[in-house]
Amino acid sequence: MAFRLFILFLIIAVIEIYAFQAVKTFTKVKWVQFGYIIISLVAIVFIVYQFTKFDRSVGQTPMFMITIGLMLLVLIPKLLITSVLLLEDILRLIVGSKNYFINYDKEASFLPERRRFVSQVALGIAAVPFLSLIYGMTVGKYNYKVLRHTLFFDDLPDAFDGFKITQISDIHSGSFDNPEKISYAVDLINEQESDLLLFTGDIVNTHATEMHPWIDTFKKIKNHEFGKYSILGNHDYGEYVDWKSEEAKNKNFEDIKDLHQQIDFKLLLNENTKIKKGNDEIALVGVENWGVKFKKVGDLNKASEGLSKKDFKILMSHDPSHWDAEINTHKKDFHLTLSGHTHGFQFGIEIPGIIKWSPVEYVYKQWAGLYENMERYLYVNRGFGFHAYPGRVGIMPEITVLELKKRKKVV
Repeated sequence: MAFRLFILFLIIAVIEIYAFQAVKTFTKVKWVQFGYIIISLVAIVFIVYQFTKFDRSVGQTPMFMITIGLMLLVLIPKLLITSVLLLEDILRLIVGSKNYFINYDKEASFLPERRRFVSQVALGIAAVPFLSLIYGMTVGKYNYKVLRHTLFFDDLPDAFDGFKITQISDIHSGSFDNPEKISYAVDLINEQESDLLLFTGDIVNTHATEMHPWIDTFKKIKNHEFGKYSILGNHDYGEYVDWKSEEAKNKNFEDIKDLHQQIDFKLLLNENTKIKKGNDEIALVGVENWGVKFKKVGDLNKASEGLSKKDFKILMSHDPSHWDAEINTHKKDFHLTLSGHTHGFQFGIEIPGIIKWSPVEYVYKQWAGLYENMERYLYVNRGFGFHAYPGRVGIMPEITVLELKKRKKVV
């Protein structure tokens, strides 16, 4: 443990030295240099103090998420500065070695001076994530986007041609701090005039009480003609904190399940229900959480009892890793799977038709948006709320609208 702390301290020291070198090369004004040192020192002390105050029986609080945001705000730009100046140092070492050992120029300094231009470039590069992270924490986290997709199926029952589904996921109510913005998002949900509303898990960060201030707001989501249904996500099981007793943990879990009823959602726990329209019907299947790297309590076999392969099925499963691991090879053949969980890492770059990237793609094959395999679809919602980092950069909170269409057969 002591060795790890020493290594961590050493890394932080190197980063801070390089970052200060950039500032020192960029400006010779002493009060600016001194001010930078004071601000950096205060930020480090605050971050370390907050981490020492972390209580595993409580979990992530709004203050702790602010601390994470500040840590990223300090660390990422300085890491970029360090990378640029470290590369410059390697080049300086090569040039100095050449002058000394090959050109035998004993008068020249072994290491050429740092170039102000390089420090300017480093600071300019660092400014991009710095400003982006600030934007993400002030504007991005509530910059809701309504994303619409039309999905075509050969075997969609006729009565459901044009059927509209609104999906939300990962509410994480314990992270909210702006009632006006949440009310605005609820209004956006209502404006979609969909036939069915589906919520794919993570109503809280950990504790059922996190949702209590927001129950009245979410009750304003209007009743949809064919219902409002939901499932549980990995955060809904209280796995990420220390509980005083198993009874307290179980009580919290029961209270979380009850929250869905309080906001007028029907919670599906490894079960299915039929959605009937005219003379046709489709099956809505909801499993508990099942993730390759997370809690595995979802049971596809139990959830799809009474259904046949020919039934048109929409499956709600919180973790998209479930799709490749079990769903795609399941004998019941699920037409459409709706997931969330990844949040798109709350950080990335998305320009429709040009680029879609986030660090989370190195962990999850399917992490945001629409995926298809053998005419079976997975949609991964980017999440309604936020968690850990109290913001969103590039990957905005999402309200999804999916329209089901019957593919016209060409004669």
